[in-house]
Amino acid sequence: MRLSRMLSIFTRRESGVTLIETVVALAILGVIAVAFLNGLTNVYKSAFIADEQSTAESLAQSQMEWAKSVGYVWGATEYPPTTIPGSKDYIDYSATIDAEPLHDPDDGIQKITVTIKRSDKGVIKLEGYKVDR
Repeated sequence: MRLSRMLSIFTRRESGVTLIETVVALAILGVIAVAFLNGLTNVYKSAFIADEQSTAESLAQSQMEWAKSVGYVWGATEYPPTTIPGSKDYIDYSATIDAEPLHDPDDGIQKITVTIKRSDKGVIKLEGYKVDR
């Protein structure tokens, strides 16, 4: 009889969820949720940076090709950039094209540096050479 009474005491105590168990479970869920949301934030930032880099690289390539296609200017220190497309993908992007003769005096070869910025923050620099042909 004594054993059955002890068992009934234990079964009554175990019949509900205690406040401590609930708090522990919520804390564990909270830690998991924070880790998950942190991961999502990192994925979003990575995608944004990759998109910005690929857009800037595409713009730099097109500016470089344009700079090489215009006539050679002896002693030039810069070339005017071509127009950046007006679509929403290119908002806040700007380009500069710097030139410097490879030798002094200018012998018909210039080092061309294309700099692409977004909101006045440098994103990418591309270097190439322009030859007077």
